[in-house]
Amino acid sequence: MTQIKAGIIGGAGYTGGELIRILINHPAVNIAFVQSNSNAGKPLWNVHEDLVGETDIIFATSHHFDIDVLFFCAGHGEAKKFVTEQVIPSHVKLIDIGNDFRLNADAVVGDRSFIYGLPELNRDLIRVSNNIANPGCFATAIQLGLLPLAKAGILSDVYCTGITGSTGAGQSLANTSHFSWRSNNIQAYKTLIHQHLGEIGQSLLQLQPGFGESSLNFVPWRGDFTRGIFISSQVTCVESIEELTVLYNEFYENHPFVAFGTSPIHLKQVVNTNKALIQIEKVGIKLVVHSAIDNLLKGASGQAVQNMNLLFGLEETMGLKLKASAF
Repeated sequence: MTQIKAGIIGGAGYTGGELIRILINHPAVNIAFVQSNSNAGKPLWNVHEDLVGETDIIFATSHHFDIDVLFFCAGHGEAKKFVTEQVIPSHVKLIDIGNDFRLNADAVVGDRSFIYGLPELNRDLIRVSNNIANPGCFATAIQLGLLPLAKAGILSDVYCTGITGSTGAGQSLANTSHFSWRSNNIQAYKTLIHQHLGEIGQSLLQLQPGFGESSLNFVPWRGDFTRGIFISSQVTCVESIEELTVLYNEFYENHPFVAFGTSPIHLKQVVNTNKALIQIEKVGIKLVVHSAIDNLLKGASGQAVQNMNLLFGLEETMGLKLKASAF
């Protein structure tokens, strides 16, 4: 098997760490370098302590282009700056885990055109692309719950609530990511103005022309746990639960990481995996769609590797058959 040479920009954070953990065990990948401004010269395990005995790679001071794919795990804005300032060989494929290229208005930089990397929406486009804008974590969970409804043209006003773990705030310490703040605590934030609303609305509009951005309402919550996202989306819907079950099963029939059903779902089923679980329940004409993912995997680094597999014509699930924590 031909080995893909991968480079990582910004490998010291949570998404960088998860990406490294996946790639060092991926049968078709060799990591060429992991760059970090703050940790250059240190072994990876000095920052990601669980990697002791797993790899001897040292954080690099810089990058090079003797690679096949470059992952951006740095802060928002850094990927766009890099692509603008560097002369990147055309054969190097780019995958940005940040939000620099997710919106159509930001998707073209120089001669690089980025495809929105939600495989369950754009898999065929991803396969023939060279540049991927990885979706946001909340955006992934919400969209996977709503895409079948949008394809059927039956979405109207949507009201979403969602809760995320502390890793969603990144590795840099903030007041609301302290253990003493998070423990036994919960808080709503960015009510109705979360930065992922734009990409969600864009995707729903792609499947259901005429869907208005103002029809999507989202209240996110900070949760008392480290990782995972749980979304509940409420819509008005006259279709029966039986009709909706057929609709969801047909939409996700060939998508290996999405599991759909009517039984209750919970976070432990998805944490440490690249899976997305979708559950629907209905009372009268009110439909509630629950969706759950791991924010660092299907919501970030796992989905980035899923996209890499598609870019290089590999089995979509390669390197991503991960075990849930369960208990």
